[in-house]
Formats: sequence, structure tokens, C-alpha cells
Amino acid sequence: MPDQLLVVVDPMARRADGESVRIAKDVIGAGAAGTKVCLPDDPEEFARALARRGSRRPVVVGDDRALVRAVTLLHRQRELAGCALSLVPVGSAVALARSLGVPTEAVAAARAVLEGTERRLDLLVDDSDGVVLGTLRIPPVGGVTPVREAAGRAGRPWLRTCRSLVRTLVPSRPSGPLSAPEGGPTRLRVEVDGETLVDLGQPVEGVSVAPGVSGRARVEVRPVSVGAEASPLTAEGRTVTVSGAHFRYRADAVVSGPVRTRTWVVREGAWGLTVPVR
Repeated sequence: MPDQLLVVVDPMARRADGESVRIAKDVIGAGAAGTKVCLPDDPEEFARALARRGSRRPVVVGDDRALVRAVTLLHRQRELAGCALSLVPVGSAVALARSLGVPTEAVAAARAVLEGTERRLDLLVDDSDGVVLGTLRIPPVGGVTPVREAAGRAGRPWLRTCRSLVRTLVPSRPSGPLSAPEGGPTRLRVEVDGETLVDLGQPVEGVSVAPGVSGRARVEVRPVSVGAEASPLTAEGRTVTVSGAHFRYRADAVVSGPVRTRTWVVREGAWGLTVPVR
């Protein structure tokens, strides 16, 4: 792996656990010559740092949302194919990082940055150029519906804090007469590679989509049970389209919507992540 690294520390990580950030910087700095550390104050500076990295290998210090933000930016710059990302998870939301094989302890993760190997991973890309690294769920799990954060959007830290507090205290209200109660049964059409897995006549309790193997997505639909428990409907394919009433979905750590239709396409081996050598 090249020694020229750009360590981008997400501002939320500095506020959440400054000691882990310090440890990560010390371990990486001691093991890689010419390491450059960037401390952006907002998403706009975060985006500029990645865009100006030159030949340096990017290392993100932050939680799952910081990882998704970095992958989204590189995808929209069409630079994912030639760029292996490294991650030092810092913060409370690190379940995605763990599922992808990244250590969640600062020293182990920093050593993996220096000594690990690149693992190529599939990516789900939707028709609005959004990305999914892990799993998306409809309806989203949890009652709080944060607004989708636009990659690279600047904002005042105090204003973002106030908005986060408001979203925590006041649950979001689905809009439009066709919206289904969030967390309850809904009617959706789910198509996998053009074949209908479930149609609008069958209420469903939930839909999940995740990258599978060999460039295919795993799709599971849980129909509403009447009497005996209904068995999940499953399928695999490269293209998944969900349509019907306005619905929200949680993709990794971000809730998006409401939308009437959305299509996801699997990009095989689209991005690389540094993980420990097994």
C-alpha cells in the first residue's frame, strides 16, 4: 500500500471521541511517512479535502455516515474505481463498518489502514445517484426520520445541531394522501430484473435489499400475515425497482424519501475498502 495518506477526520468524530481520534492520528502518523491530516468543519470542507487529495490514499476517521458520505462523493466524482478507502470507525454508529470487516477499536483499525489489504465490494446505486453500502429497508427501522444529507452541503454547526434536536423530538409526518403509516403495513410493487416479486394487491410489512454475491442483490419481502405466519418472498437480481404509495427507506445510516418509485442497480466490485489481512 502507498505511504502517502490523507487522513480526513469527520467533525462529528472529534466531538464524539477526541481520544480515539488522537490515537488514530498518532498510530497512522508513526507508520506512514508523509501523512497529511485534514480537519474539516463541515460537509463542504470534507468534500473539498477528498477532491484535492491528489495521489494520496484517503483515510476517513468517523462513523458510518462519514463512510457513506465519502463513498457517495467519490462515486459522483467517478473516482471510486481507482480509489481504495480506509476507515477508522469513531462514534456510536459503527454497525455498518463492523459488518464490512473493519475493526471498531481505534488502534486495530489504524493498524489495518497501514497493514491491511483492499477488498472490492459491490455497491447499490439508485436512480438519483445515491449509494447503498450495506442494507436498505422499507419502511425504515425506528421512528425518527432524518432528512437526507446532500453530499458536500455546507451549514452552520449550531443550526445543524438545532435541526437534529428538532428531528429527535418531533417525529416526521409522511406527506401525501397515499402515504402509509411509517412502520406499518404498506402496498408496494417490488420488481427484480423486471419480474414482479410482490404486487400492490398484497400488503407487506417490510422489504430489505442488500448486495449479495457475484454482482447480484438479495431481496426479501415480508408479506402481512393473516392467521398463519406468511413466509418471506426472496429473490436475487441486478436491478430492483420498488414503487407504489409514498414510502421512505433507510439506506445504511440515512433515511430518504418519501418517493413514489426508486430503482437500484448493483455495481459489481465498484468500490474498495481496506480491511485486516486474515
